Amino acid sequence: MKYHRFLSISMTIGMLSGCILDSGSNKDAQVIDDDNNVQYAQCSVVDANKQLFEYLQSDYFWYQDLPSNFSPEAHGSIDEALTSVRNTIDNDRFSFSMTKDQYADYQASVFFGYGFSQMATETKDGLLIRYVFNEGSAAQNGLRRGDIIREINDVSAAKILEDVDAGTTTFNEVFGPNEDGYSIKVKFEKPDGTTETAQFSKARITANTVLASQVMTHELNGEAKKVGYLVFNSFDERSTNELNTAFHEFATEDVQELILDLRYNSGGLIRVAQQLTTQLAGNNVLGQTFVNYVHNNKQGQNNRSLLFDLGDGSFQLHLDRVVVLTSGSTCSASEMVINALTPFVDVVTIGNTTCGKPVGMYPQPICDDVVFAINFQTQNAVGFGDYFDGIAVDCPVDEVIVGDWGVSGDKLYEEGLYYLEHGKCSPVAKSRSINSKSHRTKIDFSNGIWRDKDLL
Repeated sequence: MKYHRFLSISMTIGMLSGCILDSGSNKDAQVIDDDNNVQYAQCSVVDANKQLFEYLQSDYFWYQDLPSNFSPEAHGSIDEALTSVRNTIDNDRFSFSMTKDQYADYQASVFFGYGFSQMATETKDGLLIRYVFNEGSAAQNGLRRGDIIREINDVSAAKILEDVDAGTTTFNEVFGPNEDGYSIKVKFEKPDGTTETAQFSKARITANTVLASQVMTHELNGEAKKVGYLVFNSFDERSTNELNTAFHEFATEDVQELILDLRYNSGGLIRVAQQLTTQLAGNNVLGQTFVNYVHNNKQGQNNRSLLFDLGDGSFQLHLDRVVVLTSGSTCSASEMVINALTPFVDVVTIGNTTCGKPVGMYPQPICDDVVFAINFQTQNAVGFGDYFDGIAVDCPVDEVIVGDWGVSGDKLYEEGLYYLEHGKCSPVAKSRSINSKSHRTKIDFSNGIWRDKDLL
């Protein structure tokens, strides 16, 4: 068993990550009221399933491939019905539904937990921290990326992992119920070998979408240059202000090169992707086509193009080149950023092949749920959008977590700096591209909903 892929959690912030969501179109205005609240109606499960299938027959991108023998009575929920239909479509790993409460939490970037994402160490003797959210109890008690949890409530992490593998316990039991204030005692080890012990408590957390932002001076081609580093985790309502804060620093510091870290970013709102790309490339893209929407032949009237636009962005760079760090979790709106910029600036991808989601959806209320079924494909200014197998990387590199963001030893970050200095991949990355296969391991759309199964 791969422990980090099967954590059972209670959260909603990851559910819409993995989506391309249009949040500013006329289409949205039909499903969201003036207060940005979805309008709901009560109905039976059978009625909900009927309405779902009628909607799919009209608006679903692959409506021609829908099963002819759909039975509303055969499914116990709208989510079950949608998953059943989705599983018959070759390219659809993505359509899903959620409750109105889950959707409300998503809009607010809220989830319930301690506020950290983790994976088992290679030796299965600890839980290695991938990232933490600022508001979480874990971060407030000193936990950082690169730390390793060694004990939980005086039980070793090695024993916990062994018991989970044996089926004698679950991570839900280890980390406790979703009760506000529920606490556990955690012993964790820092990268320097020192250990700390703290109480972590569960609470509702508003997740920050910028995990790290910094400006460093590096010698590039014999010249000292300012290099920005932005770790961006999701495209949602909170992102606009956080991106403005980061780009204010980049602009003030006169950043000349930038490494955009999207390794864990599985998507979100298109207008945030539109803002981010314009803040990155500025005059290189303003007035140009950011994305083309392509709907099914019943919804052709909704086909349209969006231009690069700052939107609510306040600061921008005018970069000719952007280095992007990717993984199998880099999905949807993250891939759109790469694809949209490619015709206009030099986009260098480093890491692993992305997840492969050049499609998006509009939120559609049906009874007491919100349905996210694929409505359109996205293409860039030159009409390219066929990357269902993911976007391949220029410099293949596997992630190694050694400490917090931007530290020495982070293989993806170091490869980015190498490329900026030498204009080519390192010998290590070149070797891997010949002898190793890229992989897409982190995205899980089980039951129609993407979740970061490492997040607690």
